[in-house]
Amino acid sequence: MSDAANRPAYLDNHATTPADPRVLAAMRPWWEANFANPASIEHAMGREAEAAVEAARGHVAALIGAEPREVVFTSGATESNNLAIKGAARFAAAQSTERRRIITLATEHKCVLECVRDLAAEGFEPVVLPVRPDGLLDPEALREALATPTLLVSVMAVNNEIGVVQDIAAIAAMARGAGALFHTDAAQAAARLPLDVEAMGIDLLSLSAHKVYGPKGIGALYVRRRPRVRLAPLFSGGGQERGLRSGTLPAPLVIGFGEAARVARLEMRLDEGRAAQQRDRLLAALEAEIPGIRVNGDRERRVAGNLNLTLPGGVDAQAVMAAAPGVCVSTGSACSSASVEPSYVLRALGLPADEARATLRIGIGRFTSPAEVGRAAAELARAWHSVRHQIAAE
Repeated sequence: MSDAANRPAYLDNHATTPADPRVLAAMRPWWEANFANPASIEHAMGREAEAAVEAARGHVAALIGAEPREVVFTSGATESNNLAIKGAARFAAAQSTERRRIITLATEHKCVLECVRDLAAEGFEPVVLPVRPDGLLDPEALREALATPTLLVSVMAVNNEIGVVQDIAAIAAMARGAGALFHTDAAQAAARLPLDVEAMGIDLLSLSAHKVYGPKGIGALYVRRRPRVRLAPLFSGGGQERGLRSGTLPAPLVIGFGEAARVARLEMRLDEGRAAQQRDRLLAALEAEIPGIRVNGDRERRVAGNLNLTLPGGVDAQAVMAAAPGVCVSTGSACSSASVEPSYVLRALGLPADEARATLRIGIGRFTSPAEVGRAAAELARAWHSVRHQIAAE
């Protein structure tokens, strides 16, 4: 058997995507041939590194319809979310604003929820809105929350567990119409959906390279220039990245991010079409073998590669995963995987704890092969039947 046939079927692309070979090729010279600090513009190697970083910034900006100078590089979406939310709040507080309300959703990434809750200790008012059973925001709930003067609204573009796509343009229009800034965590949306910060009315947008077939350890925050959005930096330093994110830029990672963004912009439609075919094939195979399996989240308003599936029969998803070692899937967000509690995202949809514990998150990506989908469907079905038999025998 080939090495590919011996490797587990990787269906956890929401947790991280593999680096595209083109990304690895673009990065390699900047580890070896030119390792200069891009801030060292006094010499030729530094200027060459700076030029490559700025070219990468342009590719990231093009992916979201921004100007290059509106892109601030960070270590990833978690830092970007912290800088956007805490930075906006602290700058506003320094200007003695009377707006103290910050609105988000119960299904947001953990780092967004923690940012918003942390700001309560600084005198802000966190408001965490519920979602409908399909995972989407009820516009009326947001409209009611915005009746109180609001500083910031933060809503994830694509949920990292259930894959549902929020109507970001409409939500942004509501927020800005009420005088609030609008931020979106687009880590799961970039490379999967067309994004245009200008057309969609977005003020702040977070990205992470390792969700778009780039390297880990690098991300970006879009910060609108017109009208200008002002942020307080999270930490002090040499003033890099417009003074918003001090620290030496990791040129190889930035350049890899740029290449990942360039490829994503060119191949997004092809990737999503292929992912939808693979997802539908996998779902059909599992439905045939596991009667009563259920998809969580809106069936239409979701990214192509996502399946969030509740298994019937009182099984535990962790037990099914243990019985299917040849398949890489998850039970929810990788950032919350150490928690013994059932997914808070699924609980927000109204799932009882036992059903939340019986749920798998499956993420199909650019490099998921038909052979992997076939092997995964067969092994997950076998594992479910095995666990069911063990339960019946007890």
